[in-house]
Amino acid sequence: MPTTAIPGPVLFVLLGAAGSGKSTLARTWPPGSVLELDTFRELIRNDVQDPDSTEEALYALGTVLEGRLARRLTTVVDADSTDPAMRAKLIEIAERHEVPAAALVLTTPLGVCLERNAVRPPHRRVPEDVVREQYAQAVDATPGLRIEGFDHVEALYGGVSAV
Repeated sequence: MPTTAIPGPVLFVLLGAAGSGKSTLARTWPPGSVLELDTFRELIRNDVQDPDSTEEALYALGTVLEGRLARRLTTVVDADSTDPAMRAKLIEIAERHEVPAAALVLTTPLGVCLERNAVRPPHRRVPEDVVREQYAQAVDATPGLRIEGFDHVEALYGGVSAV
């Protein structure tokens, strides 16, 4: 979990490449409070890796997030979150419900991400070029996260605070 105490409710958005430790970090919260984009992809297409299901999965995730934040429940979004449009949608939902949004950036080195990804089960493995792209996008996005509308930004190494 983040090292800085943020009074709840809060929307935590995990940002990082596949293999950076997002899901490991997400497991530190109660399971019902974690919305994992891959779970929604699997529900829609029976395939966590199907990129064609991302838009529908994000819509479903957003619907559940709306309900949780309307009830003032702290929620964690476990997705790579490297797409600025996705982050904007999540921030918009948080603002609508007057819940602060916190970006937790996983700063795990690319080599470690690639190693972890390589040993995942085949149905959970992300193509190496996609991991590299996610990593670059996360690095590029980090300096502007406050400007995007995040109330709090914290860098974490593999699920353990780098501070």
